[in-house]
Amino acid sequence: MGELLLEVKGLKKHFPIKQGFFRRTVGHVRAVDGLDLSVNRGETFAIVGESGCGKSTSGRTILRLEEPTAGEIVYHHETLGKINVEKADSKLLKRIRPEMQIIFQDPFSSLDSRMTVGRIIAEPMVINDTLRGRELKDRVAELLTVVGLRPEHASRYPHAFSGGQRQRIGIARALALNPKLIICDEPVSALDVSVQAQVLNLLEDLQERFNLTYIFISHDLSVVEHIADRVAVMYVGKVVEVGTTDQLFYNPKMPYTEALLSALPKPDPRNRSKPTLLAGEVPSPANPPSGCYFHPRCPYAQEICKKEAPPLQDTGDGHLAACHFANELTLKGATPLTEIKAPDIITATARHQASVAASSAAQPTEASEQAGSGATS
Repeated sequence: MGELLLEVKGLKKHFPIKQGFFRRTVGHVRAVDGLDLSVNRGETFAIVGESGCGKSTSGRTILRLEEPTAGEIVYHHETLGKINVEKADSKLLKRIRPEMQIIFQDPFSSLDSRMTVGRIIAEPMVINDTLRGRELKDRVAELLTVVGLRPEHASRYPHAFSGGQRQRIGIARALALNPKLIICDEPVSALDVSVQAQVLNLLEDLQERFNLTYIFISHDLSVVEHIADRVAVMYVGKVVEVGTTDQLFYNPKMPYTEALLSALPKPDPRNRSKPTLLAGEVPSPANPPSGCYFHPRCPYAQEICKKEAPPLQDTGDGHLAACHFANELTLKGATPLTEIKAPDIITATARHQASVAASSAAQPTEASEQAGSGATS
């Protein structure tokens, strides 16, 4: 186990529901309802789950962009030691926030359209008064180069860039203060698949180069499998399973994780197994069910699941699961690529290529059509 960088214990973020002329509080939306996790230095810790399960709110609350309702956020600073972020005053927050940055989900709305790229990237350094004048301009040019853009792009505005390039600008801004921890809030969900791969490769290169630690928030399990070292699964504001990528993908211990993995695209085209269809709807975080939040939809639910909320317990080798029957159930995980026979893949690919070649040969190409029309005229 590596050196701890961040510990989150019992973190809650509840948003009040107000009604009536006097805007009285009549309830709360439990966006995050008892989050527990630990992140080691240099690792990529992923948080996955359905839309609305509290992933992004968790990341924002850890950074104090949202004020926590309850719980602890302990950041291990190299010189100051353990810092309770939830109790830090504005002076201490300003000192530790350069080490904790965020890459926002939407590369279009997260950049100020009235500011040049140079000003956007320089803003964190101006606010924290770390660099000025020529040194500031040189640092902006260096950051643009690091993320794969050109220094002359500093004078342009965000509208002149594609979605992938804008996300690179967001990454450069996050790197400006030499952070230790970066929360990546679905950084590739708004991008094309080919651009996603470029941004993911850039994030991995930057992590190795600057010894960064990532909390990677996503709903795309394929992306998470590629980039993450450990994964936490969230359901209605709670973490229901935590493990290494291999543990969680190939040996899930929580039925909700099994259902998520069943929806993954299969690498074997002959495997046409249907995803697990869960009954009912995701419970409202304003009125969650008693006991285990997942029990109304769980195909393995028993009477105890309706009455008692299961704790997040170790099932072996640091694999945590919030399920009363985690050690008894045999759940189906994703299909490892090693289980697919290479000759079958090659044969299928060869058949596909042959059919494409045959159809291409049967149809005249654009060049031959142009040549034919020229000869006729």
